[in-house]
Amino acid sequence: MNYELVIDSTPSEVVIALLKDRRLIELHREKRNNNFSVGDIYVAKIKKVMPGLNAAFVDVGYEKDAFLHYLDLGPQFNSFMSYVKRTISNKQTDSSLSQFHLEAEINKNGKINNIIQSGQTVMVQIAKEPISTKGPRITAEVSMAGRYLVLVPFNDKVSVSQKIKTSEERDRLKKLIQSIRPKNMGVIIRTVAENKEVTELEADLNDLLSKWADCYKELKVATPPKKILGELDRTSAILRDILNSTFISITVNEDGLMEEMKTYLHTNAPDKENILKLYKGKEPIFDFFGVDKQIKASFGKIVTFKSGAYLIIEHTEAMHVIDVNSGHRAKSENTQEKNALEVNIDAAVEVARQLRLRDMGGIIVVDFIDLHDQENRKILFEKLRDEMKSDRAKHNILPPSKFGLIQITRQRVRPEMNVITVEKCPTCSGSGEIQASILLVDEIENNLRYILKEQNEQKVSLSIHPYLAAYLTKGWFNSIQMKWRIKYKKWIKINAVSSYQILEYRFLNGNDDEIKL
Repeated sequence: MNYELVIDSTPSEVVIALLKDRRLIELHREKRNNNFSVGDIYVAKIKKVMPGLNAAFVDVGYEKDAFLHYLDLGPQFNSFMSYVKRTISNKQTDSSLSQFHLEAEINKNGKINNIIQSGQTVMVQIAKEPISTKGPRITAEVSMAGRYLVLVPFNDKVSVSQKIKTSEERDRLKKLIQSIRPKNMGVIIRTVAENKEVTELEADLNDLLSKWADCYKELKVATPPKKILGELDRTSAILRDILNSTFISITVNEDGLMEEMKTYLHTNAPDKENILKLYKGKEPIFDFFGVDKQIKASFGKIVTFKSGAYLIIEHTEAMHVIDVNSGHRAKSENTQEKNALEVNIDAAVEVARQLRLRDMGGIIVVDFIDLHDQENRKILFEKLRDEMKSDRAKHNILPPSKFGLIQITRQRVRPEMNVITVEKCPTCSGSGEIQASILLVDEIENNLRYILKEQNEQKVSLSIHPYLAAYLTKGWFNSIQMKWRIKYKKWIKINAVSSYQILEYRFLNGNDDEIKL
């Protein structure tokens, strides 16, 4: 199981493709002018408190105010607000919390209008990017993610990723972090910290503490709304979150981005510096690695997979619906139940891939082919759960209902990836109607007359679709081409070009340059 990262950098955006055994499993687009990223920390101002929603709208500098719910304040909100006020008033002399007195936790079932007021300055973090017509979703429970650890200020807990299974390793990591973490700083130990030495973990913790110090410095002088700490760019964030021993290659097509990534790898994963390569080929990078073709095949309403079966994916405002179809696949030696199970197993693999690839979030309902055997339903459910284990987004999968539907909820923190895979017809320009064929030859001759008489071109050739070329040259002495020879006293060479659309044609001069009409 080998992973590769292929990065296409353009002036307007960076497109990141994650390949697993050469197969596309994730696609990310980062606009170069994107001002809001999950993880960014802002000093902001409460715009309006909404007791009915138990939430507030907050000005973070976006055209639509950000949404802050009471449950996103976090239990230590009072401590956080005390720290912000003390820092702004210069009573907090440094970023350290070792001497900071924690306030009482807020009530889980409290009311937001009893905690905050309009015009109040707060420090918040982007939890969801602006999606559709909605502003960003924010949280006041700030955390900072590193390579191995996540720092949670105003907290005393040390927790370990549930994906680290062995109790001995969990205990080792917990004791280790307890011994080096500062007071009033909570830490979440990430999966990639498994089997890491204390020096690596301490270096990561110190890096996070220096970021917290940067926040403190910015907070002292910031006027809301203002970003005081930016999350890593999408490329470095992906490297931080998924880079492991199974990566065999990272290829990028821009020098500047190459240097940024080399610096990041040198600091955080020096053993992986040698897999970073600069692509210098003439062919577009995504074409060379076969990514573009996979994108075209993987997005759109209908997605087929190797067995011949296919998915139909529909999107609504409330949810996503995926229908599994067997197509022409049906092994004659198998029973209907066995055929259905085989198609469903293949579909489960593709559904898990599609959710990651499109970054689909919210409610997803998958209509698998009906299975009557309860044991087969269990096999399908387990298969889908196994395939979804590698998905970093938080998700929950319910067992198949009696109608054969499996419901999935998946965390959505940024707009869904949407790639247009259909192209506008160059012949009809999307209208579905084309010029009457009988008039095309008249149009060509009118343009030819203009080129020869008005522009006084001495040598002209016509490039056209093979079907029309055959029509113009048919009959030789009685052909339209010969009639033009007699009428205009010039021989018009006709070139058949198979790549042209049926009604496409171009005139070329003696230097084979196109004559613009």
